[in-house]
This record gives sequence, structure tokens and C-alpha cells, in this order.
Amino acid sequence: EVQLVESGGGLVQAGGSLRLSCAASGFTVDEHAIGWFRQAPAQERGGVSCISASDGATSYANSVKGRFTISSDNAKNTVYLEMNRLKPEDTAAYYCAASFGTMKTCPPTPYQYDYWGQGTQVTVSS
Repeated sequence: EVQLVESGGGLVQAGGSLRLSCAASGFTVDEHAIGWFRQAPAQERGGVSCISASDGATSYANSVKGRFTISSDNAKNTVYLEMNRLKPEDTAAYYCAASFGTMKTCPPTPYQYDYWGQGTQVTVSS
């Protein structure tokens, strides 16, 4: 059974850091693109970052470039999102998702991801 479990969310002051984890089971993260998304209340779910399985390329939303880093630990079958210099506008539920597309690259939209975790809440206070 394919499963993704996020952890690491919490309450942090602006300027602080958090590391989110996305533990995968039922498949190996080095064979599939893994993306991080976030959704704030009354807003659409938007892409934050993604790591491609085809070449390990990473991509980031403009709003998080230079502050967030995505990485993968194949031995632990886990993908991480290191978040630094957090801002109140980063407050959202964060989700990881796996794409089982044949190209192994990061899909351009959330709708092209096949499996999702349950999410972890990140709250940044000002």
C-alpha cells in the first residue's frame, strides 16, 4: 500500500526554522517525483517545491526560493523540506505528494500527483 506521512510541523516565530519530513512506504522515493504543497484557509493548494526522480533536479516557488530546501534520503525513504527564515505568510497546512508518471519529472500541477499525505500544520507567528 502506498502511503505518505508528513511530520515536523508546529508553531514557530517569524525568522525561525522547521524541517518537515515526508516518510514514504509502498514505493521508493528515488523512483518518483515528490512534491511539497501548502494550503492556507480559503486558499487553493499551491506548489512549494519538488524533487525530480529522473535527475534529482529541484524546483521552488518564487515565494520560498532561498529560504526552503528540499532533499531526499533514499536510505530512509524520506523527503525533507527544510524551511528557514519563516514568515507569517508561510502559515498553512503542508502536504507531500508523489507522482507515478513515467517521466519521473515534477508535474506542473497538483492534479498530476497520484498519492498525498494527510498534511502537517505550520503556523508562523509574527
